[in-house]
Amino acid sequence: MKTPPENTYNDIPGTFVFDAQHSRKGYHLNMLMMSLIKPENREAMKADEEAYMEKFKLTKAQRRVIKNRDWNGMLEEGGNVYYTLKLAAADGTPYEAAYAAMSGTPRDVHREMMLNGGRSPEGNMYLSDWESKK
Repeated sequence: MKTPPENTYNDIPGTFVFDAQHSRKGYHLNMLMMSLIKPENREAMKADEEAYMEKFKLTKAQRRVIKNRDWNGMLEEGGNVYYTLKLAAADGTPYEAAYAAMSGTPRDVHREMMLNGGRSPEGNMYLSDWESKK
């Protein structure tokens, strides 16, 4: 059986697969997110977000996506979706709203799309397909 090339999923637009490479990149980001399971940490984050982030060895990009609540940016910076949603929960942001933001659609449109079976795969292309069309 032929083995596919490593990381072929990197060719899928908008997809950040949480693999070993992403795990290493996002380790400190994910540790901050996991810390939010404790009420005292959620309170500390709400009281002084900058000071709380200082406790973790975050990159500038990771700090920026946290501040902006850029959910896709967190994934790109190595965040695990389940961990990053701990921040949404700490903020009181419903998961549905975070998922809608990730998909780039208004919440009501996202909800309707999901109730109707999700996004159609019609018209989706791999990044390499885009390159060949140029």
